[in-house]
Amino acid sequence: MPRPKSSRREARLRTQALGPQAVGLRLWEEVLRSAPAQLEKYVAAWTRDLSVASSALQGDIREGNQKRVPEAAAQLERLAEAIRRAPDQLEKHLVEGSAGLTSARTALEQKLREREEAAERKLQAATTELSRLVAEHQLLETERGKTARALREIHARFEAAFGNAPIGMALVDTEGHWLEVNDALCRITGYSRKKLKATTLAAITDPDYVDLDAEQKRDLLSGRIPSYNVEKRYRHARGYHLWVLVTVSLVRDEQEGPLYVISQVQDISERKELAERLEYLVDHDFLTALFNRRRFEQELAQEVQRASRYGHSGAVLLIDLDHFKDVNDAFGHKAGDDLLKGVAATLKQRVRQTDVLARVGGDEFAVLLPQTDAEQAEIVADGIVKTLHQHVVMLGDQSIRATASVGLVLFDGLSEAELLAYADLAMYEAKAAGRDRFTMYRPTRGRKERVSARLEEAERIRKALEEDRLLLEYQPILELKANKVQQYELLLRLPNDQGGEPFPPSSFLYVAERCGLIQGIDCWVAAKAIAMIAEQQRAGRRLVLHVNLSGKSIGDPKVTGFIEDALTRGEIDPSCLIFEVTETAAIANIEEAKAFAQHLRARGCQLALDDFGSGFGSFYYVKTLPFDYLKIDGDFIRGIAANTMDQLVVRAIVDIARGLGKKTIAEFVATEDTLRLVRQIGVDYAQGYHVGRPRPLLDVLPPA
Repeated sequence: MPRPKSSRREARLRTQALGPQAVGLRLWEEVLRSAPAQLEKYVAAWTRDLSVASSALQGDIREGNQKRVPEAAAQLERLAEAIRRAPDQLEKHLVEGSAGLTSARTALEQKLREREEAAERKLQAATTELSRLVAEHQLLETERGKTARALREIHARFEAAFGNAPIGMALVDTEGHWLEVNDALCRITGYSRKKLKATTLAAITDPDYVDLDAEQKRDLLSGRIPSYNVEKRYRHARGYHLWVLVTVSLVRDEQEGPLYVISQVQDISERKELAERLEYLVDHDFLTALFNRRRFEQELAQEVQRASRYGHSGAVLLIDLDHFKDVNDAFGHKAGDDLLKGVAATLKQRVRQTDVLARVGGDEFAVLLPQTDAEQAEIVADGIVKTLHQHVVMLGDQSIRATASVGLVLFDGLSEAELLAYADLAMYEAKAAGRDRFTMYRPTRGRKERVSARLEEAERIRKALEEDRLLLEYQPILELKANKVQQYELLLRLPNDQGGEPFPPSSFLYVAERCGLIQGIDCWVAAKAIAMIAEQQRAGRRLVLHVNLSGKSIGDPKVTGFIEDALTRGEIDPSCLIFEVTETAAIANIEEAKAFAQHLRARGCQLALDDFGSGFGSFYYVKTLPFDYLKIDGDFIRGIAANTMDQLVVRAIVDIARGLGKKTIAEFVATEDTLRLVRQIGVDYAQGYHVGRPRPLLDVLPPA
């Protein structure tokens, strides 16, 4: 029965898959199938041959050819034997073919199993790898989705931060063209977004500042720096200029090439204005707008050097108002301030543009006259005296005539310190001669004697310092909330060689400052304070002391170094040491005062700004100077119980101090009413005769 086409096709496919062994096996199968038919053909052929042989034999017999009979008989016998053996041989061949076929089939089946197993293993491995790839693909798709969502979120956050930022932000290409700007930048510059993007960064920048950051920009583009800050002036849409702080950073592409710049723009006009104001106040008197003592001394030193180098002449005038204290006491400090401002305006009109006019003290003014000889200097001095004599100030319903005593000194090869000292001496001579006049210093015998007297006074101070004979008294400072005294201010006294009462600081510190002794005195007081704190600390008691420092000391690195060494040797709690610097001294040396305060605060000491409020520019400095205490000027405390304005000023100082984390101390608390009022306002500490007078140490503290 013929096999179906599908079976034959499957066999053919299997044959093609198995190769040469399958072909051989197939040939064996064909041989075995065709063997019976072939045998039948052989038997039929042999039968025909036998018949032919028999006929031939009969013919031969008939012909009588007896010789061929035996041969024919033998041939016939061999043929018969072959016919007899044919089935056995055929069976043998069939058996052998069947065995070969069985062996071939077994080998083929084994080969097929092996190949199927190998194919199964490959299929399983391929399936595993495919599953892994599918899982990885799914993971990548998941991560790609997360990344896409994250990128969308980041982009949305960036757009929100960019658009809603309180400072100006912009994307700018490397050529300076605006790519995108936010609303804040539009508000800062006054331009709409459309107009701003239609222009360039350089177009709104002051021409003097366009290339200000050219080098920084090159460093940014080259990768040497990641970002930079620069202050520039922009031109507002309304035409005026404003100061901005620009923070510039760079965004790069995948090949690290520059893509665009991110600019953050802050309007710092107010800060710059304040900085300029502070810089102005460093060199100027807040009340009169004249140069202050610091700037005057700088100008004097430079002019003395020029005069020495080029042989120029010059002169210095020292002007002290007569009876100014009486005006303050009778009419109040506001009247005194009005008088000072009026005098300053008058003096401005009397000096040349090349002259240097300054307010160098409470009621003292100084004038530097470059390239001026004696005659010219006397004319100027006389003119100032006469002009001030004619200057009348109305204080309420009373008129006050301002007069002044003027000291004049010529350069004549003198140093700036000598010029100020001799001008001061000449000014006091003018006062002694009746005031309302000028006196020129000339090195006569009498004047030399007076200078010698001043030098003798300085020598007396120096000797007391060297012999450790200076005196200290302790004035208590009351903590109002706890109502107890834990702090004291050290007050210096100079012993009286005649055995009388010691001299207060006001009688000798001026000479000490003029003669260069004040730094040594400040170091002596600081050393004594540290030693006393250490002594009490060893006895188990905490003592907090306030030490006053002069303006010259806070700018002297030797004083700072001395204090640090003393702190190290004393091994005290540095917070027990509070250094006081007057506001006037701090303003005159603001950078030195700031550095001094930062340096000692880093060591753990505390700082107090004394006479706070006396300069009327105090609130400009309170953020700049790192002080812990504000000692409110006594002028606001003395009459606070009856003066509403003083109460308002003190309350404002307290509120600001609290906001900045600073403590306040009220000086000159002389009555119970004053103490009650400052406590009510919120002042932290009180000091004055009502709290306690200055006394020697043994009267204040028990022996250690």
